[in-house]
Amino acid sequence: MSDKEPPNPFEEIQRQLNELFKDSNVKVSTHTFNESDILDDADIHDGDEASLDEASSATDPLEKIRHFHLKPKEVRDYLNRFVIRQDDAKKVLSVAICDHYNHVRQSLSGKKTIAKEYSKQNILLLGPTGVGKTYLIKNIARLIGVPFVKADATKFSETGYVGSDVEDLVRDLVKAADGNIELAEHGIIFVDEIDKIASEAGAGGRDVSGRGVQINLLKLMEETEVNLFSPTDMMAQMQAAMEIQRGKAPQRKSINTGNILFIVSGAFDKLSETIKKRLTKSQMGFGAAQQDSDEDLSSYLRYAETTDFTKYGFEPEFIGRVPVRVACRALSSQDLAHILTTSEGSILNQYYDDFRGYGITFNITAQAILAIAEKASTEGTGARGLMTVLEQLFRDFKFELPSSAIKSFDVTADMVEDPLPTLTTLKEQGAHLQQDVWRADIKRFAAGFEKMHGFTLEFKPLAEEALIEAALKSTRSIQSLCEEKFNDFEHGLTIIHRNSGQTVFRLGKLAIQDPDKELSKWVVRSIESLKKDPE
Repeated sequence: MSDKEPPNPFEEIQRQLNELFKDSNVKVSTHTFNESDILDDADIHDGDEASLDEASSATDPLEKIRHFHLKPKEVRDYLNRFVIRQDDAKKVLSVAICDHYNHVRQSLSGKKTIAKEYSKQNILLLGPTGVGKTYLIKNIARLIGVPFVKADATKFSETGYVGSDVEDLVRDLVKAADGNIELAEHGIIFVDEIDKIASEAGAGGRDVSGRGVQINLLKLMEETEVNLFSPTDMMAQMQAAMEIQRGKAPQRKSINTGNILFIVSGAFDKLSETIKKRLTKSQMGFGAAQQDSDEDLSSYLRYAETTDFTKYGFEPEFIGRVPVRVACRALSSQDLAHILTTSEGSILNQYYDDFRGYGITFNITAQAILAIAEKASTEGTGARGLMTVLEQLFRDFKFELPSSAIKSFDVTADMVEDPLPTLTTLKEQGAHLQQDVWRADIKRFAAGFEKMHGFTLEFKPLAEEALIEAALKSTRSIQSLCEEKFNDFEHGLTIIHRNSGQTVFRLGKLAIQDPDKELSKWVVRSIESLKKDPE
């Protein structure tokens, strides 16, 4: 066997760079590239370094963490602005978050905590889709001022050769922190669909790498050093090599996960069934109390125990690293109505903004809110069902009204059930104003044409009527029709301008019916005029 050291991949990169630039004036540093030379310094240019240094000294990205002073009730009150219900989850999260970042604050200040050993309070969120699990964590990260990364557990593989490596989560956190490694070391990583990587013994079709992914996540959740570059990210390694050859000093090559808070979540549908069976078999305790046939199955998740998770397919070591566990409740139709009317993040605000962009407003009745919530509840996707219903409700209105004279409308319960009759009535009521809208569209096209080509188009009344008639017959917009008819008009107008200096052109009905023929006549006239008066 050979005693030679394995080849250094960075030496190979250096050799290839030298080969690439051997015939140019570019000289590649003879510095031997080692793993310690790698730094994620992407998107920073030489000319920007001074200003970046000044900015970083003026504002400390860790300032909010160093001065963390929030109390659990204050965190809960902040979350109430965005997420409806989920009182238990808010309480548990608020306490865990405050405990964690109080510890981080003391660590940053150099103070020793009372406990000799600190166990990080990673969190497990259970509950059906669309109840606000991700939204809760996003808002917590925003409140504290730390970077946040979310990914689905199903995208990862044990080796990273197929799918992503779990360490990519930490690298993504650095990107979310704009390259600030120290800030990233105090961020939040949220892994959804964690129930999908449970490797239940003997369960056909289970991902065989599920256990491996759990073990790899376990390492991250405890404390480890993660290389800033993936071994398979050759582009990043090349970039780092180029930075070094430009004379930059080697900087940190890894990030520590000791203070990164990990939050995992999942729907755990089958776990609900298992817990229900366990409880209902018992003649004592909770079993006797859980006989309400109207109760949502996911409500049983609040009784989950460690043994339930291990039987479900989780490694005991993994489930032990998420000691803080809380179940989110399914949302009722009343909850969904409450979300629409009181949440600062209500999806309804998005639709207000969408229509406002066209100068249109709408009013929605209380009965309509309830009707939307009822329909969304039947979707079975929690708050996500609201967008499904609203999109179906407003789809044709968004398509038709921006091209109409309608500037306001009312949303009623009847409209929620059947939107088209309301839309038809609105269009009929605004029909007498539609001519003004079309003429405004013609002027808008003329203004755009002048801005682009420098020629003024003035449409005579008969030309406007001809355009409107053609648009009605073809069901096309005025803008589209004009672009087609006058697509190459500027070439002929340029010739006319060269011959006569003319920049303003009045278009009549003939120019609409056959624009090429009319333009040809104008060009011929300009040439004949030039011959008569060559001066």
